[in-house]
Amino acid sequence: MLELFINLLEFIYYSLSPILEVLILSVIFYYILKYLRGTKGSSVLAGLVFVIMGLTIAADLLKFEVISWLLNGLWTLFAMAVIVIFQPEIRRAFAQLGSNPFNKSQRKTETINEIITAVINLAGRQHGALIVIEQNIGLRHIIDSAVKLDAKLSHKLIEAIFYPNAALHDGGIIIKSGRIIAAHCIFPLSTNEFRTRSMGTRHRAALGITEDTDTLALVVSEETGAISIAYKGNIKRYIRPDKLRRFLNALLVEEKGKPFKEIISDISETENVNK
Repeated sequence: MLELFINLLEFIYYSLSPILEVLILSVIFYYILKYLRGTKGSSVLAGLVFVIMGLTIAADLLKFEVISWLLNGLWTLFAMAVIVIFQPEIRRAFAQLGSNPFNKSQRKTETINEIITAVINLAGRQHGALIVIEQNIGLRHIIDSAVKLDAKLSHKLIEAIFYPNAALHDGGIIIKSGRIIAAHCIFPLSTNEFRTRSMGTRHRAALGITEDTDTLALVVSEETGAISIAYKGNIKRYIRPDKLRRFLNALLVEEKGKPFKEIISDISETENVNK
């Protein structure tokens, strides 16, 4: 009886193991492609795959034995090519795996603190600014046409970038993972003329980029120093500096994914109760 049960388990294992292997490989390849999406190397990798596949198929059809043998050998070197092409991304991935959740939470808190300090200082001086925080959807198409910085986030650096008549003052900046990725970024303007007819270019750009992506945008008005937040195609204007932290924590940490209007409503109701 025991032997029969063991044989049954072995049969089930060997029957399901190919399916399990395919599922594991599918998950691995999915997350690898998702992680590499939007990077510079992704286009290089896609180009290499299509060229080698095309040449391999053509050589097999035309019966070019020597060329087929050489191309089959290239596939064995493909893993090394991937490591070379994606060296920065691979290093960053291992760094993220080695970091614990506490450090990630601490970095996010530091990021919010630096952004709040910069926004409040800019608003106090009435220096116009547009700060975009990238999340899941990449902004590579905008970063490639901007001035790439990849500098550690600092409120002093943000204030210097948006100092009037500074070289990078026009446009906006993109922040990701506690770093200023690019400056002098030109974002698409919102096409909703009815909602934006009384808004300036910065506010229209903030709405435009949040309509197409899951980014969060902060705007400081150059005319009034008023602070605005745009998220998922909605905008909240005239945010008091002392309430800015609550909005950023709610949108980036505590209630991430919750509809923007609900977050605004919840915070507004709490403010009314406290009064």
